[in-house]
Amino acid sequence: MKRVFKSLKVTAVLIGFVALGAGAQEMPGMQHAADSSSTLTLEQLEQMALENNPTLAQSAAEVRAAAGREQQSVLYPNPTVGYQGEQIRGGVQRGGEQGFFVSQDIVLGGKLGLNRKVREQEKKQAESEAEEQKLRVLNGVRLSYYRALAAQAMVDVRHQLEQVAQEAVQTSHQLANVGQADQPDVLQAEVESEQADLAATMAEQNQLRVWRELAAAAGKPSLKMTHLDGRLEDVPEDNPDRWLQAIVEESPAVKIAQAGVVKAEASLTRARKESIPDLQLRAGLQQNRELDATSGRPIGLQGFADVGVEIPLFNRNQGNVEAARAEVERSRQEVQRIQLVLRERAASLLENYSNSRLAVERYRERMLPRAQKAYDLYKTSYQQMAAAYPQVLIAQRTMFQLQTDYITALETLWTNAIALKGFMLTDGLEAPTRAGEVDRPVREVNMPLAPALR
Repeated sequence: MKRVFKSLKVTAVLIGFVALGAGAQEMPGMQHAADSSSTLTLEQLEQMALENNPTLAQSAAEVRAAAGREQQSVLYPNPTVGYQGEQIRGGVQRGGEQGFFVSQDIVLGGKLGLNRKVREQEKKQAESEAEEQKLRVLNGVRLSYYRALAAQAMVDVRHQLEQVAQEAVQTSHQLANVGQADQPDVLQAEVESEQADLAATMAEQNQLRVWRELAAAAGKPSLKMTHLDGRLEDVPEDNPDRWLQAIVEESPAVKIAQAGVVKAEASLTRARKESIPDLQLRAGLQQNRELDATSGRPIGLQGFADVGVEIPLFNRNQGNVEAARAEVERSRQEVQRIQLVLRERAASLLENYSNSRLAVERYRERMLPRAQKAYDLYKTSYQQMAAAYPQVLIAQRTMFQLQTDYITALETLWTNAIALKGFMLTDGLEAPTRAGEVDRPVREVNMPLAPALR
């Protein structure tokens, strides 16, 4: 009679334990408990990055530098003012001619206007680079935000699984005390508890790492880890074909390459005009102290003027013209190359996005509901003493594992969607290219990778 009473008591403990674990289906990692003193939204993090990321100031400085070079390119050559003297000692005539002159080069052929056109395209490239850098910064923050949101959800799920494993150890000990569990069962429960504890600790370390990355992307490395406000389950709209078209046609990388073509064409026109010589003017006044043969007095003040022009006989800038023509061809091919590179790099992202989208839908619509139903059925059967206790634990562990896989799939879906919608610009701390340097419109190296889906 005493043994029956103990068995009933253990059964009651187990029923209470199973009922306590029933809340697992609500995905606590997705709806974080409101126990944080403060929260951060994606919009707040984006604003932090716009205010503190140093690369944005760098790109703005490059735009100002390009504007300065454009202004400098149309400035007229400065005049030259100097002293001129001839026969200064004079000899027996008491002569000597001393005075000043002013010389000025007159730029012909519209070369200054063509200079402006070349520099104007450099400025447009710098502006496109600044636009690209802003996208890099915002996309970098968004990627880190959703990774941190996923890490936050993963920590919650891992802690719940840890709690379940600890309670399973206690229950196993109670079952062993009444003779309903063997020593191997207890040891297995303890091993699983250690595994759950290790997984929870690793999840916390991963959350800390991701938070540090998020703080750096936001330009606030001292930002303390806090609760992030957001719903990981609100998946982005599905339009990969439109994203690919936008990448190929509207990407800042393409705009920079297209501005490079216009710049090269302007440089070619400028090179062709270089053979038109500039007009060289020189004029001045001088005092001539040479004595006049008739009056015997100094001749006095007299003026002089020179006009000259360089004859383009040998050097007609033909070599630079040919080089500029080759640069035009290279720039046109560069636009096509950039578009092909973008298509190539987008291919893996599109695959990752499609796979993760399919995985999210399968987890949400099929696997998680079925795992939940299986768990509920095992729990009911156990409460009616028609199922064994290990079956309940296995069903519960399966449900938790599916939840962690679901979070991983959501993270992959978000990171790839952000990269595709953001023209694959994700590194907000990479320095912007200097205007006028060799173009590097495509230089991304940290494309989101797809973690293994179980």
